Amino acid sequence: MKLTGIRVLDLSQFLPGPHLTMTMADHGADVIMVEPKNGVGEPVRAMGTRAADGTAVWFRNIARGKRSVALDLKNKDDLAAFLKLADEADVIVEAFRPGVVARLGIGYDAVAARNPRIVYCSISAFGQNGPLRDKPSHDLGVQALAGTLDLSRGFSDDKPNMPNLVAADMASSLTALSAILMALVARERTDKGEYIDIAMYDSLIAWTPNIVGSVFGQDRAPVPHEMRNYGGQAMNRIYETGDGGFIVLAGSEAKFSENLLKALGRLDFLDLARGEPGPSQQPLIDFFTATFKSKTRAEWEAFLGPIDLCWAPVRTLKDGFNDAHAAARAMLLHDGNRNPHIGPAIKFRHGPAEPKFDLPDYAPGKRITWLSEVLPKPE
Repeated sequence: MKLTGIRVLDLSQFLPGPHLTMTMADHGADVIMVEPKNGVGEPVRAMGTRAADGTAVWFRNIARGKRSVALDLKNKDDLAAFLKLADEADVIVEAFRPGVVARLGIGYDAVAARNPRIVYCSISAFGQNGPLRDKPSHDLGVQALAGTLDLSRGFSDDKPNMPNLVAADMASSLTALSAILMALVARERTDKGEYIDIAMYDSLIAWTPNIVGSVFGQDRAPVPHEMRNYGGQAMNRIYETGDGGFIVLAGSEAKFSENLLKALGRLDFLDLARGEPGPSQQPLIDFFTATFKSKTRAEWEAFLGPIDLCWAPVRTLKDGFNDAHAAARAMLLHDGNRNPHIGPAIKFRHGPAEPKFDLPDYAPGKRITWLSEVLPKPE
């Protein structure tokens, strides 16, 4: 596997850091979770829905294939134990507030003085410098301050809605993974490690090229309901069907507009469909709204199926995981006890991921003598 022989110490919690280190574990890295010696450990061990065996589903899907040790980093013996681990590590991931690791004596400078090859990644809400550096936040707060939450304003009440996915968490996790892998590649040439400063805020803003047009081009805030991505384009919008279901049109390319309007016998709308998003699209939006309400979702699925068109029925997350395509893509896996797992998204032809489904126990009373067992790097 691609990361066999790479040792990762993971001090992070919740989602961005743990998800990226699980991805590394799926591809062969030896990941050791450094959990707080507080009687709880990784907080998501006790969060959310539990499976039949009592394990939190969230924990199962960020901790598989990892090992764990519980340390009190304010205790000198435990601090020494961590530094011994760091001496043999390739990567450290942490997500404390800026300045915390330095105060604990485990920051990049302290570790790199002992292990110059270390790739050290800090993930925080707003980064290690700047006016918002010390502001605590999770995903929702970052989305609010970055301006992306404002893009969820509804069509009727013009109020922002709760986001359906933790976009800042997701973007920062993938950005951090990319940075770590770049640093490991560079280390092969230079024999030197790197310090990586990843902000959820930066990572989210970096993913706005397709929606930042009015900001950069016209110096004004976007009007979401007039934008292509948020329903301002008739061919990129959600429509309700006659039975209370929903269909989306999800591509406004000219060929798709022509294919659909020809099938509906309304090529007179073609020029409008090819036009820019905004108020001028309203007549076509009104036509589609009335048309899709005239039949059930199943009837529309049968009608739209043969057409070369970007469209889809709106399904539940359960439907998504139960679909044959998820199975074909190995995105739903089961361990030996039939517990479901989210599969790895990175697909290699040569040396694919090999997820290990064992979960680390939490043992805050375990003696530090375990170090002699884990310090030798895996073959």
